Amino acid sequence: MNSLLASAPLIPSRHTALADFYVHVRQRSVALAAPLSAEDAMVQSMADASPTKWHLAHTTWFFERFVLGAQPGHQPLQPDWNFLFNSYYETIGPAHARPQRGLLSRPSLEQVYDYRERIDGQVLRLLQDRALTDETLDHLQLGLQHEQQHQELLLTDIKHALWSNPLQPAYRDDLATQAGAATPLQWIDSPERIAWIGAPAWPADAEFAYDNESPRHRVLVPAHALASRPASNAEFAAFIADGGYQQVQLWMSEGWSLNQAQQWHHPLYWDDALEREYTLGGWRALDPHAPVCHISYYEADAYARWAGARLPTEFEWEAAASQHAADGHFVDDDRLHPSAPRAADGLQQLHGDVWEWTSSAYGPYPGFSTFPGSLGEYNGKFMCGQWILRGGSCATPRGHVRASYRNFFDPSARWQFSGVRLAKAF
Repeated sequence: MNSLLASAPLIPSRHTALADFYVHVRQRSVALAAPLSAEDAMVQSMADASPTKWHLAHTTWFFERFVLGAQPGHQPLQPDWNFLFNSYYETIGPAHARPQRGLLSRPSLEQVYDYRERIDGQVLRLLQDRALTDETLDHLQLGLQHEQQHQELLLTDIKHALWSNPLQPAYRDDLATQAGAATPLQWIDSPERIAWIGAPAWPADAEFAYDNESPRHRVLVPAHALASRPASNAEFAAFIADGGYQQVQLWMSEGWSLNQAQQWHHPLYWDDALEREYTLGGWRALDPHAPVCHISYYEADAYARWAGARLPTEFEWEAAASQHAADGHFVDDDRLHPSAPRAADGLQQLHGDVWEWTSSAYGPYPGFSTFPGSLGEYNGKFMCGQWILRGGSCATPRGHVRASYRNFFDPSARWQFSGVRLAKAF
């Protein structure tokens, strides 16, 4: 560990806060990768996932490119790594194909860790010297939020990789579990109203938000009811027992085709007996009270239809979440798996535990504009064919998400900690 990462320099103002946050985020990534061998860190189990080593290098490349690269006279430490660890920033240059990231046996994991330390040293010295402009500090702040996103992807990607191994080893065998009983599902009514949706545009507003969360605007939200908590494993098991995966009338056409082609019979990581599920702590008995997770949008939608309900719109979800503090389980709780909600009245687990699929396609808000320059490629160009999820998960860093946060994935995605909360009209 670089000595500059041991403690952030005591410097004033925004530089101080970002130096502290930088140390915190960068150390957590290394801690999440610590249980993995060099062989583990290179594995890529499917085209949608990336190796741990690539996550560690790419997040470092982001700081080198957008923070250090803004400094006069900066020379890249490894110029040919720009091609290896660029992700999708076409305006910067070509990138190594995503499905082939698992072929990168070189650079070694040791070299990637060395790369991280050297970049960290340069960034923290610039912060200590108060040498970064406001614009570059914005890039640094975005980079830290970006790395927190990759911390969650690191966990979901290595989970899929280890599950794909015939031995199906645990990522960690010391993860705590929490037994609990899900509270009876209730319906929480909400009258028709005009709700403020989204966040003020950052960095004009001091509070961080991604460009896809802005601008803040008013939306007419019809009268509806939300389920008090996400659907549980036991509730989803009832859908399976009733032949939910075989009832074509419950499914979207594309979802049904995938269901048939890939022979879906239950959520990803459940065993065929519906008694166990694979977790980052290895195989465990299925907790009937915990939120169901690792389901696609198509499965969530079919389950909602079977239950005589529907998925909430992202506006219904946000209007409710904006009135509640985060009360779920996050990566900081070190369970790395959803748990049953704590006993409480009203809406529960709107944040944490599982991302909640909505019925909303991912698109721009009225008046949307991207971040300037190459960073404008971060979100906007993916606003086609993706579906919105809200709320964060057990693999999300606490404090990273907020009511206006918009996650998005292909509707077929199952390897994220994605679940379902029901909604209905009244």
